[in-house]
Amino acid sequence: MIHDKVNRSIRQNPELSAFLLGLVVAIVATAMETLRLRYANYLVYTDSTLDFWNGINPYTQEFVDAHGRYFLYTPVFSVLYWPIAMLPHWLGPFVWNLCNYTLFALSIFTLPKWYDAYKVKIFLSLLLVLEQSVFPFQFNIVVAYIFIFAYSLLERGHGAWAVVLIMISSMTKVYGVVELLILFCYPKTLRNLCIAGVTGVFLLMSPALKVGFDGLVPCYMNWWNMLSQHQSITYYASLLYALPLRSLLDYYRVIQLITVGLVVVVFFMKRDQWGNHVFRATTLGVLMGWIILFGDSSETHTYLIALSGYMLWYWLQERHTVFDKVLFWALLVFFGIVPVDVFVPSQVHKFLNDTLYIDVYLYALVWFKMVWSMVALKQTPDNAAISQAL
Repeated sequence: MIHDKVNRSIRQNPELSAFLLGLVVAIVATAMETLRLRYANYLVYTDSTLDFWNGINPYTQEFVDAHGRYFLYTPVFSVLYWPIAMLPHWLGPFVWNLCNYTLFALSIFTLPKWYDAYKVKIFLSLLLVLEQSVFPFQFNIVVAYIFIFAYSLLERGHGAWAVVLIMISSMTKVYGVVELLILFCYPKTLRNLCIAGVTGVFLLMSPALKVGFDGLVPCYMNWWNMLSQHQSITYYASLLYALPLRSLLDYYRVIQLITVGLVVVVFFMKRDQWGNHVFRATTLGVLMGWIILFGDSSETHTYLIALSGYMLWYWLQERHTVFDKVLFWALLVFFGIVPVDVFVPSQVHKFLNDTLYIDVYLYALVWFKMVWSMVALKQTPDNAAISQAL
């Protein structure tokens, strides 16, 4: 009887079914990687945090040599991550991965009500990409769900809490700072920007709990020096690393400024659309995509952030052309299926995505289309009614 009730509950609650499906995979993936000691990213987070609290500088070449990778997160990260770093290594990886998986799922299932008919579709569409971040214990899941939670809080009128989340993201991995732009779409913009400033200062000062106020500047200088010295011959999954655009890498910063400037100009030109919930979601999708498409060191799994923003935009479109649908399924294939060795041999994946950059070019197409939709969007009676009601 209990078994029948559970089955009935799952059938009646597709969100629960989708969540449990991914949870099983997340548990198995975490167990496999932990037992095989293939949790290098988790060890980087943990060891760097413990080094910080033990008075050891984690921003050194010795740390890189010992772990095979750089620790590039801010000292604020080491303050916030401390509770997980204190867990035993057989438990910490499960807490990190399963909490992040659950919070990502919750961010999707608590989206504003105009997504009610699409929440399960959004989650399932992102599930394979999500699991690719679960396997290597990536931080990108955190960045993605903070973006989404902050957006949902803003839409529900909880601007202060949204700003706190945005600043936590910004002070650990700078990606989150771009979300501050959409504060102009909501009431009490000046208040929220002030909260952002106060929260940012508080977080920046938090490492003083260990190093003292006199040690703050040296602490941040160690971090900055490591960022400055970080060099790699890796060709990342950003647009300007893709052939034949790679010749433009010398102008990387200029192109970053031009593209984000384009978004900002369009955003302020469309002030009359700030009350339109479709415009707000589109802007967020464009910003989440920009930080990855034009990022300094984007990888396939970081596109979880960009694709989450894309889903916020895609499912609010009044109609989908054949071209839209083809792009949608192509993105799912090249980001969700092709990178998984179980589905596609690694040699094929490397040729399609690492040599031809098909995945990056596909996403570039939808990103520029999202930007264009910001320009072309007009308020409709239905959208106006929904926006005013909320």
